[in-house]
Amino acid sequence: MTELTSLTLSEAREGLANKSFSALQLTDAYLKAMAGGRGLNAYVLETPDQARAMAKVADEALARGEAGPLTGIPLGIKDLFATEGVRTTACSKILGEFKPPYESTVTTQLWRDGAVLLGKLNNDEFAMGSSNETSCFGPVINPWRREGSKTKLVPGGSSGGSAAAVAANLCLGATATDTGGSIRQPAAFTGTVGVKPTYGRCSRWGIVAFASSLDQAGPIARTVRDAAILLRSMAGHDPKDTTSVDRAVPDYEAAVGRSVKGMKIGIPKEYRIEGMSPEIEALWKRGADWLKAAGAELVEVSLPHTRYALPAYYIVAPAEASSNLARYDGVRYGARVPGHNIVEMYENTRAAGFGAEVKRRVMIGTYVLSAGYYDAYYLRAQKVRTLIKRDFETCFANGVSAILTPATPSAAFGIGEKGGADPVEMYLNDIFTVTVNMAGLPGIAVPAGRDVQGLPLGLQLIGRPFDEETLFSLGEVIEQAAGRFIPEKWWA
Repeated sequence: MTELTSLTLSEAREGLANKSFSALQLTDAYLKAMAGGRGLNAYVLETPDQARAMAKVADEALARGEAGPLTGIPLGIKDLFATEGVRTTACSKILGEFKPPYESTVTTQLWRDGAVLLGKLNNDEFAMGSSNETSCFGPVINPWRREGSKTKLVPGGSSGGSAAAVAANLCLGATATDTGGSIRQPAAFTGTVGVKPTYGRCSRWGIVAFASSLDQAGPIARTVRDAAILLRSMAGHDPKDTTSVDRAVPDYEAAVGRSVKGMKIGIPKEYRIEGMSPEIEALWKRGADWLKAAGAELVEVSLPHTRYALPAYYIVAPAEASSNLARYDGVRYGARVPGHNIVEMYENTRAAGFGAEVKRRVMIGTYVLSAGYYDAYYLRAQKVRTLIKRDFETCFANGVSAILTPATPSAAFGIGEKGGADPVEMYLNDIFTVTVNMAGLPGIAVPAGRDVQGLPLGLQLIGRPFDEETLFSLGEVIEQAAGRFIPEKWWA
């Protein structure tokens, strides 16, 4: 029998339905793989007892013929999602051993559909980072290596634990969140598929907030089909989240394999940035050629305000983070460092509890929201955001079905190689992804090739609001042309 952990989610679902193996056997195979893959630091908490208990319930449902869409499917959960009675820290010291008395809506829906919890996955502290190096639990290691090198690489961030675990076969799929590219960038770095849905498609209730107008939950999976299966369970209206959209959730899996003939695909000229790697340029052209061969029409489009997206994002996101993180004061929950008075207790708690990157963003955010600077920075950034959204609306109004761009400006880089002296160097990793969050649009990253050192590279497709189905159809074309990306199992 094929090694259970090498199956895709759709293959595992079929095997469970055919009783080729049990949910408990599948779960035990993953728990064994997780033990062998701890060198990646992808999991910050493993839940073997809970996983086996959930698997036994799944087997009972399968025996009764009452299987749900994900019955018996073992998943990893990013440590940003509240899991009732299971430690949730956002990978920050300030939340300590916090165990939520409630469950996030997204994970509630996954358990409703029969999924199994393997554990909580590592991420950048409060999702602030592009490399998963800011976690209080230490960096996640990418399961890929440059050819002929032992240098440890980053998996991307903030959802680096999710991407690394999926790539290394330590779970069948994972939840993730995307504020400025935190699903798509790590997916591209690890040869996995990452979907950032339309803002409002997945509930944010029970997810630790970074920037509330930008954050959106989504899946990371091994294939486009697997991502479609997961998103159907994760998506849906939630009355507890006022930004959640009351709109029917389509059968995303049905869109996989659908013809793309006649679709108009935009190629934005502004994404040809100065100094772009020839490898990225060639990858982009190759992806366009694959879509053209499948019957799509390629057209050059203009998104003129793209150049302002990154600086505007790094004003809006820290401003919202400054507001959201004010609740971590040592009074109600999480860590508390005593002081002589309440102000000193606040200061001591936040100084000890927050890491350097979180402090940097809180300070930036507080500055741009302060009197005398609000109009000059924050208000102006919001105006730019409106213009970015309008660029996309104009493009789609002219008949464009989706937009094709690179996902990242490079392949994965080494741990400690970027951002040390100059944090802006790290922020530039989000250059191709932040526009999608600023406009609230859906995006998907699909593995499309490798660089000269053998590392995976991804392409991004940007869609119209609530038209994830088109992205799954187009993404599958690229996936079929490029093939699956599987790293060597060096870490076991």
